[in-house]
Amino acid sequence: MKTPLRIFGGLLLFSTSAIAQNNKPVYTSNAYTVYPDRVVQGKYTATAISSTSLTSNYRSPANMFKSPVIEFKFSINGKDNEMTPGVNHHFTCLALASETPVIEFGGPDKVQKVTAATTFLKPSTQIKIRLNMNPVLNAFKERGFYTCANGDKIYKNDFKGVFVAGNTAPMIWDFNNLVNHPDLELKDPDGDGIYETTLILNKPEDENKIASSWTMTRDASAFPQYHSGYKISDAVYNLALEEMQKAVEPDSTFRTGKEWGGVWTRDISYSIILSMAVLQPKVAVYSLMRKVKNDRIIQDTGTGGAYPCSSDRMIWAVAAYEVYKVTGDKNWLEKAYHIVKNSADDDALNVYDSETGLVRGESSFLDWREETYPKWMQPADIYESECLGTNVVHYQVNKVLSQMASLLKDQAAAELYSKRAATIKKGIQDYLWIPEKGYYGQYLYGRNYKTLSQRSEGLGEALAVLFDAAGPNAQSVISHTPVNDFGIPCIYPQIPGILPYHNNAIWPFVESYWAMASAKAGDETSLMRAISAVYRPAAMFLTNKENMVATDGDYAGTQINSSNMLWSLSGNIALVYKVLFGIHYNESSLKFQPFVPKALAGERTLENFKYRNAVLNISMSGFGNVVKSISLDGKALPGATIPASLKGTHTVKIILADIVVTGKSNLLPGSTAPETPMASYQNGNLTWDKILGATSYHILKNGKIILTTSAHSYKVPANVYAEYQVASVDAKGVSSFNSEPVQIIPANVVFVTELETVADKSDLPYQGFSGSGFVEISKIKNTTINIPINITQSGVYAIDFKYANGNGPINTENKCAIRTLGADGHFAGTVVLPQRGKGVWSEWGFSNQVKLKLTKGKHLISLQFKPANENMNGDINQAMVDYLRVIHLN
Repeated sequence: MKTPLRIFGGLLLFSTSAIAQNNKPVYTSNAYTVYPDRVVQGKYTATAISSTSLTSNYRSPANMFKSPVIEFKFSINGKDNEMTPGVNHHFTCLALASETPVIEFGGPDKVQKVTAATTFLKPSTQIKIRLNMNPVLNAFKERGFYTCANGDKIYKNDFKGVFVAGNTAPMIWDFNNLVNHPDLELKDPDGDGIYETTLILNKPEDENKIASSWTMTRDASAFPQYHSGYKISDAVYNLALEEMQKAVEPDSTFRTGKEWGGVWTRDISYSIILSMAVLQPKVAVYSLMRKVKNDRIIQDTGTGGAYPCSSDRMIWAVAAYEVYKVTGDKNWLEKAYHIVKNSADDDALNVYDSETGLVRGESSFLDWREETYPKWMQPADIYESECLGTNVVHYQVNKVLSQMASLLKDQAAAELYSKRAATIKKGIQDYLWIPEKGYYGQYLYGRNYKTLSQRSEGLGEALAVLFDAAGPNAQSVISHTPVNDFGIPCIYPQIPGILPYHNNAIWPFVESYWAMASAKAGDETSLMRAISAVYRPAAMFLTNKENMVATDGDYAGTQINSSNMLWSLSGNIALVYKVLFGIHYNESSLKFQPFVPKALAGERTLENFKYRNAVLNISMSGFGNVVKSISLDGKALPGATIPASLKGTHTVKIILADIVVTGKSNLLPGSTAPETPMASYQNGNLTWDKILGATSYHILKNGKIILTTSAHSYKVPANVYAEYQVASVDAKGVSSFNSEPVQIIPANVVFVTELETVADKSDLPYQGFSGSGFVEISKIKNTTINIPINITQSGVYAIDFKYANGNGPINTENKCAIRTLGADGHFAGTVVLPQRGKGVWSEWGFSNQVKLKLTKGKHLISLQFKPANENMNGDINQAMVDYLRVIHLN
C-alpha cells in the first residue's frame, strides 16, 4: 500500500522539524554543548536514544598520556615528614623495568629529565624504589629519636613503617591513608637498612572505563514519571531513578555509592534533603537512625578522631525535618527532635565560639584535610577553624530545631534555638563576608589570631543562599562565586601540588545545590549552567559519578571515585522536582515555585507524584519563574499550594508566564594559588623560603597585614608577644594560604605547669615529654585535674596543653579526647586533644588554645571529663598530657 503524498509530506515535515529542534543547542560553553537529545564534548558524544536509553563514546584520557616522570617522597608513619612540603624526589621511567638509585631518606633529589616531549609512560611499567633508611636507624640507636625536616621527633618505639607517596598510581599523595596500602610500604628484606618496594605503573586493568550504552532494566513505575521535549533530560532522570533502586541495601538502608558501602551521616543527609525524602522516606528514616548512638547523631568521619574536630553531623537534623515535612509523621518528629536537641546542646558547649558567634569544626563534607587546608594545620587547628559550610548547616539546624520545638509546643526551646540561629547568621555576615569579592570566604583559620581564607567554597556558598543565611547577599553570591567550564569547583582557587578530589574537583551533588540556590536567587544564567553541568557527566559517563576533575571534567583523574553515587543521583532528580517544577515542602503543605530556563521551554509532565495521601499528575508549559496560572482539577489553586489534607488522585496544571529572566555567572578559568611559605624565627629575624611564581609576600602580625615586600626576611622585636605569618602573592594578586603562625613568646609572658606535679604520673613507657613525666587522662583516670596558677598581671591569656594521643590516625576513627576547661569553678571552654597517629605516643603537640580574661592573683584551672565530652567512640576518650601552658596575650 502506498503512503499518500500528503501524509508522507507531513511526516517529512515533522521529521525535519524534530531534527532541527535537536540540532539547536540548549547550552554552549567552551568545553561542551548540550542539545535536546545529546551532549557533545570535543570528539565525544553522549546521545539519548530514548527516555530510557543512552549511548556514549566517552573514554577517559587519564591513562593515555601519563608522564614517565614520577614524583614521590617517603613517609614515616604515614606523615609528610621526609622533606619540606612541596620538595619531592623525581625519577623518569623510560624502560619497562626500572630501578631508582638508592635514595637517602631526607637526602637530595636525583632528578632525571625527559628528553622527548612525546614520550609517555608505557603500560605495565615496573619500578623498584630503593631507600636508604640508615640515617634514621642510626639516629634511633644513637639518640633514641630521629628529627624530621619539620622539626618533629620520631622516637624508635613510635616507628611503625616507611611508605612512598607520589603522583602516579598506585602511589597516592594522601599521606594519612598510606597505611591502608600495603604495596606502598617499603621493607628491608636483608636488614641492611636499604628498604624497597616494587610497583607496577599504568596497569591496563587500572584504566578507568565506562560502558558504551545504558538501557533501563528496572521497573520504576512506582516512582514519579517525568516526560519533556528534551530526551537528554528525561534519560538522565530515569538513569538516576534506576541507580536509586540499586542504592538500597537488603536491610532497607541507603548504600552511599558503588564503591562506598554502608551508611554515612552527611552523604545520606544531603541526599535526603535533595530528593530521597520524597522518593524513599522509609529508607531515609532507617538510614538516619543507623547514624544515632546514645540518642545523639554520629559524626562518622573527619579529622583527628571525628567529633568535635568535625561537627557537620548536624546536617542530619535538616534531613530528618525534610522527612517530616514530606510525610507529616508526628512520631518521627518527636523522635528526631529529641535526638537533634541532645546533639545541638552538646555542640553549644563543645563547638560554639562565643567571641565570633560561629561554630568550630572542619568544612562540611570537605573532610580530607590536605585537599582544602594548608598542610601545617594540625587536627586541633582544624577544630579551631570556623568555616562557611558547617556554619550555614548549624544555622539551618537551629532554625529547624526552633520550628520542631514550636510544633511540639516547647516555646522556650523554640526561642532559644531561634536566637542561636540569629547569632550564627550574624557571625557569618560579620566574619566570613568578603564585600570586595561579593561572596563568603572559606573559613577563619589560625591560632590566637584568626584570618579569613579568601577562597570560595562551593557547597557553603550554595547553602548560604538556599538556607537564607545570605539574606540580601544571595544574588551577589550567585553572580560572583567563581565557576569553571565544567561546573562549580569545591574551592577556588586551587591548592598547588594536591591531586584532585576536593581540590581541583567538581561534585555533581554540590552542583545540584548550586542549581537550587541559583533558582532561588532568580539567576537563569547560573541555573542553566548548573543544570548542564549535571547533565554532561551523567550522560557522558552513563552513571552518576562521585566527582570529576575541575580542569578537564574527567572522572578518572581524581584520587577516589565511585559510580552510582547516592548524593549525585539524588541531586539529578532534585533538578526535576525542586528546580523545574519547584516543589517545596512546608509543615502542612506543598508549594510550587517552578523555574524553567528559556532554553528548556516547552511542555513537561510529572505523573504519579505522591504527596502524603494524594497522587498528583502535573503538567507544565512555558518558561521562566513566574506562574501565569495554576489549577487543581481545573480550579484555580490559591498560592500555588497543595494542602496536606488532600487525598486521592488529582491533576495540577501550571502555565508559566514566559517572562525572560536575566542573570550572571562568574565563569573563570582554572586558577591555582602559589605555594604556602614556611616561616621561622631566629635571632630577631622572621625568615621564609622563596616561592616559585611569587612576586611579593604579605607579612601578618596578629592576623593583620603589616607589610607587603619582595624580601625573604623581616626584623621583629623579641621582647613582645606576637604571632607572625607570611603569605606568598603571585603576579595576578592571588595569595597563598598564610603560613603556620610563628609565635614570639618572651619568657616573661609564659609559664608552664608540669601536670605530674598536680596529678599522678603515668608509668607508661612513652618518651619525648618535658619535666619528670606526664599524666594519663581517660574516662576513669584523672577525670578531674585541678591546677593552681598565679597571674602576675591582669589581661587576656591563652591556655593550652601539650599532649599525645596515639589512639588512631589523623584522618579516620573516632577517638578524639575531649575535656571541659574550668576557671575558678566556671565553664571556660572546651579542650580538644585529637588523634595524632595510630600507635604514635611519643609525638607531642598542643591542644587548641582557650582564651581567658584573668585578673592578677591566684586562680584554679581545671581539666574535667563531663557528660558533654563524650566522643563518638564512647569507650576510649584518652590522652597523655604533659603540661599546661599559659601565655599572656595582652
